[in-house]
Amino acid sequence: MKSKKLLIVGELNIDIILNDIQGFPQVGSEIIADKMDFTMGSSSAIMASNISKLGIDTSFCGLIGDDEFGHFILKNLQKQQVDINNIKVSSTHKTGMTIVLNYAQDRANVTYCGAMEKMSFDDIPWSQISNFDHFHLSNLFLQKSLKKDIVKIFKTAKENGLTTSLDLQVDPENKWDFNYKTCLPYVDIFLPNEAELKALTREENIDAALREIKDYANILALKLGDKGSRIIQGNTKIDCLPYVVDDFVDAIGAGDSFNAGFIKKFLEAASLEECGSYANLIGAHSTTKPGGINAFLNSEYIKSNTELIGSQNETKK
Repeated sequence: MKSKKLLIVGELNIDIILNDIQGFPQVGSEIIADKMDFTMGSSSAIMASNISKLGIDTSFCGLIGDDEFGHFILKNLQKQQVDINNIKVSSTHKTGMTIVLNYAQDRANVTYCGAMEKMSFDDIPWSQISNFDHFHLSNLFLQKSLKKDIVKIFKTAKENGLTTSLDLQVDPENKWDFNYKTCLPYVDIFLPNEAELKALTREENIDAALREIKDYANILALKLGDKGSRIIQGNTKIDCLPYVVDDFVDAIGAGDSFNAGFIKKFLEAASLEECGSYANLIGAHSTTKPGGINAFLNSEYIKSNTELIGSQNETKK
């Protein structure tokens, strides 16, 4: 079977990740972090890197600054076999950056958006769109110039014959002004977590949120953290059990890795249950190394560790 080609459109930034932090920052004071990692960040780039290492032909469309951070991102995407021909370099805007304060399975982020919020509809390679089979977009609220045309973007992708997926992620302004009723009919796979779905629908519990969204979403892949995931299509509901790891490091990029696992299996025409279960496995695998991509740098480690996680969880059942 001919391999499917994936185009990811999204933000690009580097991450400075602080771990083992002694307290929480307060204005006028200083605290110590005992561990620090410098890595390529951004939801979109993490997914692109990881799904590429899982064997999917992946191209990236984004905007960076002409600076050391931007060059670092390009080098890392190339190392992960991601096609960077559709990444543009701005001479007027700096590459984005996120400082991550990591606390066990939760974190606090401070992000400088820079070039990422300047990318627009016209920066997407529409003249080449027929070269791709699937279109994915992540982290909409950090990309203001894309956000205003989000319905047009997904409608255009669908009109050109692509399947599509969307991961909104968090709205830093807490407005959640995304017209899901108009946009989601053009999105084949919607990939929120519980908190995001409740905020988007303005519902206090997840059951009410699911009732609100069900008439607009095609396939809903709901991330439930350590409870696994729930996959919904029409009247079909599939609860996929979580994979538990013994060597947890951090959860940075776990949701993006879930996306990578789900979309990989979807493009391989797997069942929804297989898509959800594999997504859970890849998300769990991601947590065994710091940052979003470090568990995916070595193909042998991916293979051996996912097999180990799978066998350990089978034994625990």
